[in-house]
Amino acid sequence: MEINGKYQPFPAIKMEQREWPDRRITKAPVWVSVDLRDGNQALVNPMGVDQKLEFFDLLVKLGFKEIEVGFPSASDTEYTFLRRLIEENRVPEDVTLQVLCQAREHLVKKTFESLKGAPKAIFHIYNSTSPAQRKYTFGMTKEQVKQLAVDGVKCVQDCLADAHDTKIRLEYSPESFSTTEIEFAVEICEAVKQQWAQTTKDKIILNLPTTVECATPNIFADQIEYFCRHISGRENVIISLHNHNDRGEGVASCELGLLAGADRVEGTLFGNGERTGNLDIVNVALNMYTQGVDPELDFARIEDVAAKYEKLTGMTIGPRVPYAGELVFTAFSGSHQDAIRKGMAARAKMDNGALWDVPYLPIDPHDLGRQYEGIIRINSQSGKGGAAFILEQDYGMMLPKAMHPALGDVIKEAADEAQRELKPAEIYDIFNKTWLAKTSPLRIIDLNETHLEGGEGTDENEQVLCRGTVDWQGKKYAIGAKGNGPLDAFVNAMQQTPAPRFNITSFHEHSIGTGSDTSAMAYVQITIEDGRQVWGAGKSSNVGRAGVAAVVSALNF
Repeated sequence: MEINGKYQPFPAIKMEQREWPDRRITKAPVWVSVDLRDGNQALVNPMGVDQKLEFFDLLVKLGFKEIEVGFPSASDTEYTFLRRLIEENRVPEDVTLQVLCQAREHLVKKTFESLKGAPKAIFHIYNSTSPAQRKYTFGMTKEQVKQLAVDGVKCVQDCLADAHDTKIRLEYSPESFSTTEIEFAVEICEAVKQQWAQTTKDKIILNLPTTVECATPNIFADQIEYFCRHISGRENVIISLHNHNDRGEGVASCELGLLAGADRVEGTLFGNGERTGNLDIVNVALNMYTQGVDPELDFARIEDVAAKYEKLTGMTIGPRVPYAGELVFTAFSGSHQDAIRKGMAARAKMDNGALWDVPYLPIDPHDLGRQYEGIIRINSQSGKGGAAFILEQDYGMMLPKAMHPALGDVIKEAADEAQRELKPAEIYDIFNKTWLAKTSPLRIIDLNETHLEGGEGTDENEQVLCRGTVDWQGKKYAIGAKGNGPLDAFVNAMQQTPAPRFNITSFHEHSIGTGSDTSAMAYVQITIEDGRQVWGAGKSSNVGRAGVAAVVSALNF
């Protein structure tokens, strides 16, 4: 791509001793959902009244206290939706409805009519202020654009009688604030604030939108801090953010904007909105949560929220969307899997309130209602620990660590052949076919144990006599030998067959299940006479027989 002067760096804000770099976010802002307006107007198929009602109920349940419900003067759907919210008493006392309206008398009057019966509301007006909008869209000077904003406030003031008993707060947005000269943004908001002050002393909301994201987040933070420093009566003004995501920096710009002094944040669930979308409120809120700050929004059942969002909007949430995506708590890399597995194992021994520090997981999935068994997923890039984690978490099999490389090699080969991710059930099936169910070249046809008491008054230990019939490479052999236990007796008896001579060099066992459903799992490593070492695994309701099955498994591997 050729750089030919078509683009240039966004100008920096001249400001000395900026304070936002040294600040931290210590509390949640006022959250405002604009899903039902800004998000809805960006849908291929906008929501109908019943869908919007269901979405509103979801937003209330999540904890939003200010919700922009739409342009009630723009369409019958928007108007009907607002009327049903009010007439059906769907709006809790602590929730404020916000409506957007162009500052034209007949539209303002219709908007006030739609609010009849609501105890309170935020009336949101706007006009665009950037040089490009002044030049191309309106053909106006700065003074004319400023007068347009003041006239808009006057229009609302003139129609306040139509609000009846509804208490009205004003929100003004200098649309395209992000590309407006910062001094002019302050100037036009100052004029709006002074005009509205003739009506009420309540705090005015000055909403500063990144209508189009054109600069890095640090410049946006400078814009917000400059505005907060230069607007008069800062303590009587609510500074609000409305970030879009054209550069993919909406979350960062919002967070830095909060550091720079903003009090309030408008956005949508999962970043729905025009072009690359609005600010993703879920992302910002849960970022706060991971820093120990209460976001005052409830995403403890994030998968339920995501499912309802997709159902109502027709949009899909990408698999890598922070916190909510299908794959965000998933590791394919072997080293990542091993670190997660070890972190989880250590975490299981800690108190619930212990500091969260599991590698590669910035948040406990359980805090979002997600499950641990989806954390490790297996493909050809996965390591030796991942498959073992799956078998332990989903099937209760605790393979000894020394056996993990053998399992990893088998699973990696299967994933390479399949050219895709392997599901947990497939991993278990591969383990079962490779170690538990294989019957060649060795198969036990029958096997009996006789326990022999030691001689009375002697130091002889109790011994076990193993007798049976085995099939080795298609031929049957009768075997029998003694040993200090069933496993030792079987190993000795196998010397009567052509099978390779071997010794057991490692043995592990544990139980699976409880009560009458308990089974024994055994894992053995054998060293064959030629020096090779191989692992086997066996499962049985009989503890001694599980070890024998593991030896057979090792010889068959």
